[in-house]
Amino acid sequence: MRNLQLLRTGGLRSTAAPGTPQCFCLSADPGTVFVGSQQGVVELAAGRDSVTREVSLTAGGFMPEDGSGCIVGMEYLPEQECVCVATAAGDILLCNLGTKEVECVGSVDSGLSTMSWSPDQELVLLATGQQTLIMMIRDFEPITEKQIHQDEFGEGKFVALGWGKKETQFHGSEGKEAAHRKQTEVSCASAWDDGRPRMTWRGDGQFVAVSAVCPETGARKVRVWNRELVLQSTSEPISGLEQALSWKPSGNLIASTQEKPNRHDVVFLEKNGLLHGGFSLPFQKGQVKVSELLWNADSTILAVWLEDLKVEDSNPNSYVQLWTTGNYHWYLKQSLNFGSLEKNHVVSLLWDQENPYRLHVLCQGWLYLSYDWHWTTDHGMGENSQHVANVAVIDGDKVLVTAFQHAVVPPPMCTYEVQLQQAVNQIAFHTDLKHSGDMAILDADNRISVYRYGQSTVPDPSVRFGAVGGNGFKASVETPCLDKTYRIDVGSNSAEVMNPLGLRFLTWLPDDSFLVVGQGQHAAQSVLHHLTAVPHTTGDEEGSLNLRSSVPIDGEVISVCCSPVTKTVALQLANRQILKYLWESSTPVLEHWKTSCGSAVQFPYSCVETSITKISGEEVVLGLTDRCRFFVNDAEVASNITSFTTYNEFLVVTTSSHTCQCFCLKNMSVKALQAGLSSAAAPNSETLRMVERGSRIVTIVPQDTKVVLQMPRGNLETVHHRALVLTQIRKWLDRLMFREAFQCMQKLRINLNLLYDHNPKVFLENAETFIRQIDSVNCINLFFTELKEEDFTKSMYPALNGSSNAQLHCHPHQTKINLICDVMRVAMEHIDPQKYCLSILTSHIKKSPPELEAALQRVHDLRGITTPDVKAVSAEKALKYLLFLVDVNELYEYALGTYDFDLVIMVAEKSQKDPKEYLPFLNTLQKMETNYQRYTIDRHLKRYTKALGHLSKCGPEHFAEFLNLVKDQSQYCEALKLYPSGSQEYTDISNAYGEYLIQKQLYEQAALIFARAGIFAKALDAFHNSGSWQQALCMASRLGYTEEQMSSLVCSMTGKLIEQRKHAEAAILMEQYAQNYEEAILLLLEGAAWEDALRLIHKYNRLDILETNFKPAILEAQKSQLVFLDSQKTAFLHHKSRLLVIRELKQKASESLQDYEMPTCPELDLFSETSSVVTASDMSSKYSHSNSRISARSSKNRRKAERKRYSLKEGSPFEDVALLEALGKNVRAVETVKGDIHTLLKQLVLFGYDEQAEALHQVLEEVLQLMEISIPEIWTADLQQSYTNPVLGPNSTANSIMAACQQRRMVTPAIQDPELLIPPKISKNLQWKLHLLSN
Repeated sequence: MRNLQLLRTGGLRSTAAPGTPQCFCLSADPGTVFVGSQQGVVELAAGRDSVTREVSLTAGGFMPEDGSGCIVGMEYLPEQECVCVATAAGDILLCNLGTKEVECVGSVDSGLSTMSWSPDQELVLLATGQQTLIMMIRDFEPITEKQIHQDEFGEGKFVALGWGKKETQFHGSEGKEAAHRKQTEVSCASAWDDGRPRMTWRGDGQFVAVSAVCPETGARKVRVWNRELVLQSTSEPISGLEQALSWKPSGNLIASTQEKPNRHDVVFLEKNGLLHGGFSLPFQKGQVKVSELLWNADSTILAVWLEDLKVEDSNPNSYVQLWTTGNYHWYLKQSLNFGSLEKNHVVSLLWDQENPYRLHVLCQGWLYLSYDWHWTTDHGMGENSQHVANVAVIDGDKVLVTAFQHAVVPPPMCTYEVQLQQAVNQIAFHTDLKHSGDMAILDADNRISVYRYGQSTVPDPSVRFGAVGGNGFKASVETPCLDKTYRIDVGSNSAEVMNPLGLRFLTWLPDDSFLVVGQGQHAAQSVLHHLTAVPHTTGDEEGSLNLRSSVPIDGEVISVCCSPVTKTVALQLANRQILKYLWESSTPVLEHWKTSCGSAVQFPYSCVETSITKISGEEVVLGLTDRCRFFVNDAEVASNITSFTTYNEFLVVTTSSHTCQCFCLKNMSVKALQAGLSSAAAPNSETLRMVERGSRIVTIVPQDTKVVLQMPRGNLETVHHRALVLTQIRKWLDRLMFREAFQCMQKLRINLNLLYDHNPKVFLENAETFIRQIDSVNCINLFFTELKEEDFTKSMYPALNGSSNAQLHCHPHQTKINLICDVMRVAMEHIDPQKYCLSILTSHIKKSPPELEAALQRVHDLRGITTPDVKAVSAEKALKYLLFLVDVNELYEYALGTYDFDLVIMVAEKSQKDPKEYLPFLNTLQKMETNYQRYTIDRHLKRYTKALGHLSKCGPEHFAEFLNLVKDQSQYCEALKLYPSGSQEYTDISNAYGEYLIQKQLYEQAALIFARAGIFAKALDAFHNSGSWQQALCMASRLGYTEEQMSSLVCSMTGKLIEQRKHAEAAILMEQYAQNYEEAILLLLEGAAWEDALRLIHKYNRLDILETNFKPAILEAQKSQLVFLDSQKTAFLHHKSRLLVIRELKQKASESLQDYEMPTCPELDLFSETSSVVTASDMSSKYSHSNSRISARSSKNRRKAERKRYSLKEGSPFEDVALLEALGKNVRAVETVKGDIHTLLKQLVLFGYDEQAEALHQVLEEVLQLMEISIPEIWTADLQQSYTNPVLGPNSTANSIMAACQQRRMVTPAIQDPELLIPPKISKNLQWKLHLLSN
């Protein structure tokens, strides 16, 4: 689907060169050629019209002075910096144009007819006048000499397998008559054949093919020789084989020409000499002769040099045609007509070996031309027109147009073809977005044929359908009609046509004017011509174009692209600068293209494909080189792009890694685009998809989702890129075009949740519109079944441009699925409940939890409808559909739960159940009383709450069964709601509930249940077991306990409180209920409640207890606190010193690691994790092994292991963390006893124990000061950062990440309890100090 577009043209004409040019060869310097004539060899350089250097061959006697000499071959030898020339007289000359020396390195007496060098210039093959071949090495020493005409076939002779005679073999479509047909004699060579041998080498230089006229038959034969000049094969007899010969560089075919009885063909031969396909030339038999065939370096273009056979009283025309192949069809892409003037007659042509798309042509009037071609796809660029995706392919005098909007027609077929009078060279689609299907076709005669749509209702005879229509089918595709033909007289001279392709880059502007680029007065200059059509009168067959302006450009224009949106044209010059042409201005404005910063844009490399688009609102120029380098203005963003195109705000590219990527340029920066192209996207990203190897973009169908790709062979493939699909779906949804969006999503497997998630509010408000547009029960059911709770605009289909129409859930109390089901069910019931019956059932089933009962009820209601309705769904069909959605057993149980036995039987009949299974059960149920029947059904369905409700209505005779069910299923709370609080049933249920709670060891809750039901004895025991002595005394009072019973109860509860270390509460019981104040005082002293003990001593006037019990108790408490504080101080100092030692060791290890891994070390990236450096992880390998075994133990042992996770054992891997934990416990323990010591100090001072009080006061103050000073040293400011410092980040490098990981293994093990890193706090609010003791 690509055409050859002329990129640039160059050339020169020398008027001072002697003689007539005969052949030429290319120099190593670009733009320089060596031309041989009958006088000598001259050098022509681009940019200069005169001969730069020349060597005369007549002066040395190598060529006759009368001009009858002939050069039969030329080759430039760069290593020797000379030109090798072979003359017809038999001399082989080395001409040095620098020194003007000519050396004869060899001579053949019989003369030479051809000389051909191998591609590597290691061998040279000569054909002599005696019909022999001489193979020589590069030093011109002969290797061997052979006769051209050999009797044997060669080393590749076919082996006969004995399959019988030719007459008995299968002859295909020719039929049996071919078996008896006599082989016709091979016709002689054409009369215009010069009889000279032709030579062509294979691309790798291993074989050479030689075509020569056989002296016996007078016909040409092709023989293949190897590098040692050993014959390999001989071609089969081919009648009419001509002189042209060229071996395809890729090596598989040898091209030649053949004149057949009714046509003129280019034929291909295999290496074994057999014919292998071909194509016909667009000329009648005997009209032209083919002088030469030439393949370009990459075997993609075949150049055919033709000349008209001589006609009397006129000079023959000469042509050069460029043919390419795709999908097994040969296309004539370019036709260069050099006219009939003798000075413009083509003498020789060559393909460039460095640039495979550069063609060199030499004309007889010392005119040298060079053409640079490149591939381009000519397609319409509209958006809203009906003809927006047309792609045109040049095929000689026909233009094959494929309308991809209607059908994807694989080449060489097409939608329709346009027949013209001359060969087509350029095609330009209208850049007006509303008429993007209109075409302007420039032919080889410099005429523009304009084809428009909608201009005529009568079909144009020059336009006929291709792959659509015909065979009884009516084509629905509109075809264009020829509107007008214009002749362009700019850039050409009718008297002297020097360049057959003087105009290039035809562009059809939106105002119906044309832009073309012509050649300037000098080789490095171009002229931009702006042409406008002259209003033509009726009847004129040919219109004219006025030259609106001609803008000279200092430089060669090598690409042109137009933006119809911004009304600008971008031109790329050979020096890679970008110029902007504003064609709407009154006077021509040509200025440098500048970025938003004001700098002029210049591509780093020349681009063969350019385009204008907008990135983040800024207009930029995109460029792609032939080396896959992609530029945005002057910034390179990728180096693996094989093709690209722009569509709306999207950029679609194919890469050399066989992917197709799509980017939204609306809110994307150039750096973001570069990052997206340089990094591999996520596998499920909508921006990327895999494509076939070598795929290239042909076009994108606007207002659709198709991306048409062409494979290397030429066949087409249509893909629907996810990004374009989602964008189009979002546009349809914004326009409430639900049907188009649904069909696209269904076809391309897009999750249907996007219909709602794109804009929930709009969808809910237009639910009826959605249903009316879809108008299909099956499609609506499919939508229901795909619903999920997740938001697909955030998970699977996020917007490319970062924006989203998704709104907050407007019904937070409902889930997404339930909300959609409810809204759509209401809409369907409003539109037509009979038609959408099945969809309504689906909406019930899809809800969470499923509303099976409601669905079954609807089925049940359908049974009662007797009115005949075509749209109505029968109950049987509805039930069958319901069984498709729900498991039959589950549906049977739900039907049973409706207590409708007719419905149950109807469901059971549709299932696979045996009637013997369910009929006896149903018959038994029908015999029961209604409430007990429903109880039995609910218990069978394990709906125990409903079962209890029905059973409670069956009377007191079933209460025992009721109570057993409550106990079995633990339905106590529901059971209590079914009976009044004063009933015996309520009491029995409460008694069972309390016993159940006691088993669960919930004594207090059980006591409350007992007390509420009046079961005070059990309530007393439960309160007693729970420790609620106040409630227990209340229950004892309700039971009317005697003093003796009360005393016993108090003693029992006092002992339990003492076990729980609740001495103050136990003292209250002993004083107030047991009247034993002495025991109460002792309990208070035991619990260190000094002030309460003093209160009771003075209340009961027992001052003797002060001496006997109180004072000894406070002195003993003082000693105990001193011992506690001393132990905490000692442990704190030990842990602190050990922690400092560990930190010092780790600091040294860290420094040694940094010395070992210097950042500038080039081997840092190769640092192995299995290094011999001893790390903490190495030391702790046995611990990690131990922990792995612990993980498989019981939960009890696992909890024990968790408690011992941080060991204080020296050398353990987490010793520093264990020390932090122990130090924190020390601080918190001392902080806890501050209040107790404050109370004790007051009592010591009260009774005059100042010395003991001062000692305790001083020790506590020292310990607190020590800890307060040590806390900043232990819990340093960078402690938490060192354990939580991130390894990864925007500023991280590979070296820093490796060093950080190594350092972490060495120094900082992982911390699972981050609260250990937080320093403990010492409260300042508690004033524990006494002023008396502070002095």
